[in-house]
Amino acid sequence: MQHATFGAGCFWCVEAVFQNLKGVEKVVSGYTGGRIANPTYKEVCSGLTGHNEVIDITFDPAVISYKELLEIFWKTHDPTTLNRQGNDVGTQYRSGIYYHNDEQKQLAEEYKKKLNDNQAFPNPVVTEILPAPAFYPAEDYHQNYFNLHGHEPYCQFVARPKVEKVKALFGEKLKAGV
Repeated sequence: MQHATFGAGCFWCVEAVFQNLKGVEKVVSGYTGGRIANPTYKEVCSGLTGHNEVIDITFDPAVISYKELLEIFWKTHDPTTLNRQGNDVGTQYRSGIYYHNDEQKQLAEEYKKKLNDNQAFPNPVVTEILPAPAFYPAEDYHQNYFNLHGHEPYCQFVARPKVEKVKALFGEKLKAGV
């Protein structure tokens, strides 16, 4: 098993995008990249900790590759907005790839360069690509959020469209019954 760590806005949405993929064993919402250990959600939301809301994915590279995870990452959020995803604004919502080895770093940098060289988006990609710093799991009530609270307005209007996009673009990569 390997790990991938991505920040792409609110971790509720990002978790929902990745947790139903074949080869993904576990997705944990949490925080990384900040100045304090074991931050709380309230502290991270203040924007003062430097932490980013991220997900840590445990995956089987024999079933789904890191490159495939990157493709889904790039296609399910706006990597061109600095410290923002939709109405979620602040450094805790920045686009980020936190690599766990040199191969992940190389693949992420090559993909970002390709997107910018081909002008895949109207604006340049601003996703930060950094070595994976310490990861702190978010509080229990943030885990598996979309599956437990999918009826709530935020999930309906923000997370559900991302989940539907994954189904439409990557349906063959979804676990059976999803």
